[in-house]
Amino acid sequence: MPFSRIVILTGAGISAESGVDTFRDKGGIWSKVDYRDVATPEGFARDPDRVHEFYNMRRQRMKDVQPNAAHFALARLEREFQGEFLLVTQNIDDLHEKAGSQKLLHMHGEHTKALCANCGSRHEWREDLSRAIPCPACGSKGYLRPDVVWFGEMPYHMEAIYQALRSADLFISIGTSGNVYPAAQFVQEAARAGAYTVELNLEPSEGIDDFAEAIHGRATEVVPAFVERLLKV
Repeated sequence: MPFSRIVILTGAGISAESGVDTFRDKGGIWSKVDYRDVATPEGFARDPDRVHEFYNMRRQRMKDVQPNAAHFALARLEREFQGEFLLVTQNIDDLHEKAGSQKLLHMHGEHTKALCANCGSRHEWREDLSRAIPCPACGSKGYLRPDVVWFGEMPYHMEAIYQALRSADLFISIGTSGNVYPAAQFVQEAARAGAYTVELNLEPSEGIDDFAEAIHGRATEVVPAFVERLLKV
């Protein structure tokens, strides 16, 4: 294999074939729900019960959702690749973990975790959240919120992500629209550092011109095929 340092970015498109709703596509979540009501600090301050209801519903729906062939292919690549590997996901689901991925960063948080807005502690959380539940760390009620990055908040792990991008020799973007920043600029960052850049997507993203190679089709088809190609080189 000619590459020694791989960074992969995944977006909603890789989980869509497992039945997870996308956000920005036609018919996606933000076409039905105003993000300002459920995905901003202001929305949470205004109506925390509505925000909890929105994320409780999503958390419960995810319990029976299983990873697909694309998730399993990336877990295989991590296991069999001999160099440095980092998987960065914009998704808040846990399908990569269910498939076996371990070298993984959730830049937009995780729906299976809760964050206390009072003391800053984080907790594994797979049941419903409400204002009545005290924080396991500080005991305060009304401060627990989903540990997800809302609009206007800084994504997680950015220093580690940029460090990996600047040393990568292969960058792969999978299932992303190319219009969500800062992730949309990762390809440019990697390319400036000399990485070969590849887009695997259902259709061309908004940043298609920034990639050296693009393969379009269903994630469950193009991702396993590309992983197989990499491992055979």
